[in-house]
Amino acid sequence: MFTQVTKGIKVSVQTTFEGTFFKNYKMHYAFGYTITIENLSKDVVQLTARHWDVFDALKDIETIDGEGVIGRKPVIKPGKSHTYSSGCLLASPIGAMHGYYNMVNLATSQEFEVEIPAFKFAAPFAIN
Repeated sequence: MFTQVTKGIKVSVQTTFEGTFFKNYKMHYAFGYTITIENLSKDVVQLTARHWDVFDALKDIETIDGEGVIGRKPVIKPGKSHTYSSGCLLASPIGAMHGYYNMVNLATSQEFEVEIPAFKFAAPFAIN
C-alpha cells in the first residue's frame, strides 16, 4: 500500500492487476486501484478536482485532469474517509500513476492541493 499525508489529508492506494486483453488488435494490461482519502484535520473538506500523470513503459506520459472522482465531489468530515475504486489500461505490463487532488476547506473556503503518492503497476509475470 502507498500512503501520503498532506495538510491533514491522508491518501492511501492499493493496486491490483486485473488481467490482459486485446483491444484494437493490441495487447492491453488492465490495472485497478482503490484509494482511501482520510480527513485527519479538524475541518470539513471537499474534493473538487483531480490531476493524474500516468506513466506507461511503452508510451508517453498521459496527463488527466477532471472534476471530482468517479463523478463525485465528496465532502469529508474530520475523522471520516472516502474510498473509491477505478482503473487504467496500459500498453505495457509495467507502469505507474501519481497526481494530486484539488480540495477546499469548507470552513475557510481556502483551496489547497493534496498529493497522491506515486504508485506502481506491475503484472505478476513481469516482475523478476
